[in-house]
Amino acid sequence: EMNKVLTVEGMSCGHCKAAVEKALKAVDGVENAVVDLEKKSAEVTLSKDVSGDELTKAVTDAGYEVTEVK
Repeated sequence: EMNKVLTVEGMSCGHCKAAVEKALKAVDGVENAVVDLEKKSAEVTLSKDVSGDELTKAVTDAGYEVTEVK
């Protein structure tokens, strides 16, 4: 099981959290995505290798900024 953690700026409420989780879950290879508003992070569980760029694009397209992918 592979995990990546993204630092996401611009999230402030439950709607933001849901939008980012939905955007990440729509990426092929993403099994689950859990956003923590306080930590400004999104932890993504992957079923196959997905590039940080691909995850970043999904979040950016949803209107939020990714500052780091680990």
